Amino acid sequence: MADSQGVEHPAGKKDDGQQDATKHMTVTLRGPDTSPVIEAILELDEDATKHPRLAKISKSPTENDDDDVSSKAHETHVIISVGSGHQTAAAFYDKCVGPLLAAVYPTQHQTLNVHTTTSATSVLELANNVLFPRANEGKLLRIIVLSGDGGVIDLVNGLSAHTTSPSYTAPQVVLLPLGTANALYHSVNAGKTNTWGLDTLTSSHSRPLPIFTASFSSGARLLVDEARSEEELPIDPSSGQPTLHGAVVCSWGMHASLVADSDTAEYRKFGVERFKMAAKEALYPADSSAPHAYKAKVSVLHGEEWKVLEKEEHMYTLATMVSNLEQPFCISPHSKPLDGSMHLVHFGPTSGDEAMRLMTLAYQGGKHIEEPAITYEAIDGLRIEFGGLEAEGRWRRVCVDGKIVRVEEDGWVELRKDPRRVVDIVTV
Repeated sequence: MADSQGVEHPAGKKDDGQQDATKHMTVTLRGPDTSPVIEAILELDEDATKHPRLAKISKSPTENDDDDVSSKAHETHVIISVGSGHQTAAAFYDKCVGPLLAAVYPTQHQTLNVHTTTSATSVLELANNVLFPRANEGKLLRIIVLSGDGGVIDLVNGLSAHTTSPSYTAPQVVLLPLGTANALYHSVNAGKTNTWGLDTLTSSHSRPLPIFTASFSSGARLLVDEARSEEELPIDPSSGQPTLHGAVVCSWGMHASLVADSDTAEYRKFGVERFKMAAKEALYPADSSAPHAYKAKVSVLHGEEWKVLEKEEHMYTLATMVSNLEQPFCISPHSKPLDGSMHLVHFGPTSGDEAMRLMTLAYQGGKHIEEPAITYEAIDGLRIEFGGLEAEGRWRRVCVDGKIVRVEEDGWVELRKDPRRVVDIVTV
């Protein structure tokens, strides 16, 4: 069993006197006055990337707790992304999240709006057609999201696609990490015990989610269906440019390539390991040649001043607003949860061994930033101009929070921090 702080303890002893290796922890769900509402005892999986199982609800709410815990002003929606990560979001909801909500809200849980995704565009359509109109008229929404980063980013893009009224109220988003890497969740909760977001189900605390806007040249296309098809990007009504909004990362070079190359059904079977597998293939080409040297003019923004990087050949160019791209992979150690900062991580062409060594240091608390080869700095924006330097389209792929955009040969991408308050993230 575990104590109230979520510290793991052995579950007990087996009949033969040997200690049971099964681990449990207790997650406390608290009301607005911070008093405990219920305590959930969770059985942890040996694989830390897989969600726990609900073993017991150790304390039920009192008869009047339903009115105390929830605000009747909230309209609650639950989004279950069935295709995310290990594709276990539906099971986690049915066996863990749903019973907890029923215990906390014995009458109101039956009126929750539960949405199960049916396609890759389900969350985007929900945000456009259902959630935005409600938020725009001032309704306070609470959205419980069982997905990876993609679900939250689709919410951000759907809600950002419209002109808002003065009454717009940013929805509160509860993150339950059911994706592959869950960068946003692990960055918001960096250094804390992983409760899978369950302790935020009843939390009354939230903070605005910092976002960025990536604008593209007119010929850029979004790659979909494992890059077998392409689509036009949404057009920003104010700038007229193809645009995507993000909250995690915008990259070009090795990072974007490995995300794109590993985004297949076959690779996804391996979970977060798919990124490492794709990285090895990119860094050690089958013909024994050196890794590709990506060519473009790269500029960074400080305040209102653009500065061009000296070299036109690059290997790793990444701007991020979070600290961790995976729970153990600390790409930006100076980033603090939801602080609104943006950091550049960059290095130039090198051998496969050296690139692998540098990236491995990120798994050691972000030690890669101590290397002379790494440029690491706070920025306000990033611009990449291809100018005909890369003939092959695969070297012009840009990653925006997992979405892959192929820019045309003479095209460009520019991202800046966006001051809009689109959603709030529920915290404890």
